[in-house]
Amino acid sequence: MNCTVLKASTCRAEALAGLTEIFERSGIEGAGREARLSVCAASGISQTALIARPEETLGPTATTVLEFARRRAAGEPLSRIVGRREFWGLSLAITPQVLDPRPETETIVEAAITTLRDQREKPLRILDLGVGSGALLCALLREFANARGVGVDISIDAANIALVNLDACGLSARAEVRVGDWTTDLRGSFDLIISNPPYIPTADLPRLPREVRDFDPWRALDGGFDGLAAYRRLISGSRSLLDSAGLLLIEFGAHQLAKVLALAARYGFVDTMTYKDLSGLDRVLAARMP
Repeated sequence: MNCTVLKASTCRAEALAGLTEIFERSGIEGAGREARLSVCAASGISQTALIARPEETLGPTATTVLEFARRRAAGEPLSRIVGRREFWGLSLAITPQVLDPRPETETIVEAAITTLRDQREKPLRILDLGVGSGALLCALLREFANARGVGVDISIDAANIALVNLDACGLSARAEVRVGDWTTDLRGSFDLIISNPPYIPTADLPRLPREVRDFDPWRALDGGFDGLAAYRRLISGSRSLLDSAGLLLIEFGAHQLAKVLALAARYGFVDTMTYKDLSGLDRVLAARMP
């Protein structure tokens, strides 16, 4: 079935088969799963309902299903199409101005919970550098019920989305978001600093998968000529902002562990530890001030 002929009388099963075929031809990985999620999101139904009542017609949602199919076939992630992403069990708004938070970034949350397990009830002070959508800050404030957080982003649009998500999660009373350039003009003392900075070397950006290259803001991806430009600034700048024995947690990309470790050592961080993501890849560096 061709997606261009989706009608109100088309049943869910036919739409699912048609979208799967289109996605396969478009090179979408996991075409069947993506088709299922697209039909459900566009129709406003659960996957359970799709399985239980495949014979039901699309009705007035046929137009939306068709639009979702066209955009997804062109490589746009479904999270971008619906404007939402689930992160750490939270449903967060995303816009073209913010990075789409990936599951591997949840490793920072896991590392914080593991490392600070004896401080879950303390009034920790958390700083999120490059707050973006606010995904990390929202997740950590949810896990550390007495913590307060500050998010910083150079993009005013990103800062506004972070505020929207903090408010939607009921966390705005314990957080503030500032527009700023990494640690510039920041004052204070924090127990935990977190960051998922841009770490893709500039020359590699055109070779990224189209779901990333064409839909994530390049500012959130571009790590400079060697991918480490942001690390030099945030690691050095974090020294004066961390409390004694304060913890720094930063995400990094493939093959960057040794260089990020070297930067942490250069700026006096100790007790370094690496956390792996669900794929078994080194993903997050934990380091403390003496």
